[in-house]
Amino acid sequence: MLEDKDFKEIIGGGYDEFCDFEGRYRVVKGGRASKKSKTAALWYIYNMMKHPGANLLAVRKVYNSLKDSCFTELKWAIDRLGVADDWKCKISPLEMSYSKGGKIFFRGLYDAMRLASITTERGKLCWVWVEEAFEIDREDDFNMLDESVRGKLPPGLFKQLTLTFNPWSGTHWLKRRFFDKGGENVLALTTNHETNEWLDEEDKLLFERVKNDNPKRYKVVGLGDWGVADGLVYENWESAEFDLEKVRARISGSPRFVSAFGLDFGYTNDPSALCCMLVDITGRIIYVFDEMYGFGMSNREIAERITAMGYGKERIYADSAEPKSIDELRLRGLSRIDAARKGADSVNHGIQFIQAHKIVIHPRCVNFMKEVSNYSFTTNPLGFRTNIPSGKYNHLMDAMRYGLNQVIAGMRFWF
Repeated sequence: MLEDKDFKEIIGGGYDEFCDFEGRYRVVKGGRASKKSKTAALWYIYNMMKHPGANLLAVRKVYNSLKDSCFTELKWAIDRLGVADDWKCKISPLEMSYSKGGKIFFRGLYDAMRLASITTERGKLCWVWVEEAFEIDREDDFNMLDESVRGKLPPGLFKQLTLTFNPWSGTHWLKRRFFDKGGENVLALTTNHETNEWLDEEDKLLFERVKNDNPKRYKVVGLGDWGVADGLVYENWESAEFDLEKVRARISGSPRFVSAFGLDFGYTNDPSALCCMLVDITGRIIYVFDEMYGFGMSNREIAERITAMGYGKERIYADSAEPKSIDELRLRGLSRIDAARKGADSVNHGIQFIQAHKIVIHPRCVNFMKEVSNYSFTTNPLGFRTNIPSGKYNHLMDAMRYGLNQVIAGMRFWF
């Protein structure tokens, strides 16, 4: 078994605090090639062998993404430490077992029942590794996971959740909770590629090119600073306080302004989202003044929430892919809800229309700001940007397009 000093030599520089911290939350954001995931994997394998009573739960938002991330990193760590003979690794289901002690379990965050039903044969479940923690949209989902780590531990062990991620947006709850608020039981670290001794000269030159060609991107992917996603669909927005009544007063009697409401349906894994807007047609400004954003909402709950918000009598355009839900919402009092019209290349036409406007977002619309600052175009296998938006952070973005259906109704395309 390695000594601690030998183990730290393997890890290299930049992670002494990470290795020594025994508080509840160990949170690491970093740029690419900052070795945060590999360091976490090495730490877990080494310390599970050092403490045979320890068990680990490795988590990502989607279970299917674990095999090519946490599982692969932990297997690499086993080989790197030269202890393959002491570990048994299974693929179906994903699981790793130490010959003298505990296990490593792998779960998707949305598989709540399996999270709650983990039973350890030996020792205690004391450690959780959340890889790509930025994928966790809802703080409540993390709280559910946090609550699963409980109970008295034997001497020498401690309960700890480790979160590793790339810091794409400063609007995420991770920043507020761990980096802004912090606390004595929190270690919040920012790492970057400069601490990675495993990079060769070609790797370093790549980062230098990014630094020179795209300093804004380099701050995020190179230095691990908070930033925004690369290839954003909408960069034409700002968050600003505005007096809704004063804006409404400008609408009165003027054809220059219209109100617009759009609804995107969701349920378990995706939220139902209502986007509430005022549109200055002549000035080309979209004011986003309110939102609804909720998971697991039935059509009854959607109707009740919208009515309670005061928008039950408004004209609402919803996703035409769910005509049955639209009919049910009409029966439940949303008498002016209609399906948004769609046509060929409807998504791109809607995006182009919105890109020609300025979007002003009221600070109360925190979910809208989270989505708009992360809603990005996808890349093809060669790494080039496409004109196809990502399927992530798109619920209020879709609702915005649906709501603007009436504004574009007289144009030559529908969306």
